[in-house]
Amino acid sequence: MSEGMGGRAVDAGQGWAWIVGGFELFKKQPGIWIALVVILFVILIVLAFFNVIFFLGSIATLLLMPVFAGGLMLGCHAQQGGGQLGIAHLFAGFKAQTANLVVLGALGLAGGIIALLPMILIVGVGAFFGAAQGDTAGALAIGGSFLIGWLVTMALSILLYMALWFAPALVVLRGTAPIDAIKQSFAACLKNIVPFLIYGIVLFVLGIVAAIPLGLGWLVLGPVVIASVYVAYRDIFSDA
Repeated sequence: MSEGMGGRAVDAGQGWAWIVGGFELFKKQPGIWIALVVILFVILIVLAFFNVIFFLGSIATLLLMPVFAGGLMLGCHAQQGGGQLGIAHLFAGFKAQTANLVVLGALGLAGGIIALLPMILIVGVGAFFGAAQGDTAGALAIGGSFLIGWLVTMALSILLYMALWFAPALVVLRGTAPIDAIKQSFAACLKNIVPFLIYGIVLFVLGIVAAIPLGLGWLVLGPVVIASVYVAYRDIFSDA
């Protein structure tokens, strides 16, 4: 099928193929991949300490994650082309398309705030009416409002993830503008909803298995997930 807006639709089985392809990239340089994940984790932990100052850590994390993701996509691209993945690739997004990647982070931050607003509003209304109704009815109203608010926020969050999933790769590998990258990423995920469903189910199961040995399995699964995003990007957007 020819590529259009948001790439092409692929077969359902490609959801599993993306994970396999991600593992193949991981196997080429497992030590470097594990080191990259550990370094990124340490950076995120350090940023988390700044949350005591008006949530600066969380804001910085959301703004910078597309920059790190873009660098990792460049690393995957280098590997795919026969080159070597290096620690420097984690920071390559600070040298290529940095402004556009930060814009992606800002848009993601704004989207995250918007996704939370329905929960705050619904839970707030539920708490108000729950307090006025008494013990049992009030507890049911508050619990029900929390469930509804959570479901709405989760649905909006999934849409946000769809919009951002391929955006860093599109920005660094194709030079796509942030808004267009978001549109194309969302369209790609939407037209490939079935392979993504299989992809998500398999990763959910693998995530449980990876967490059993004190979470150490994520030292492998983490890199595989990152690389699988690149593999899926190449598959859907037909990049050679």
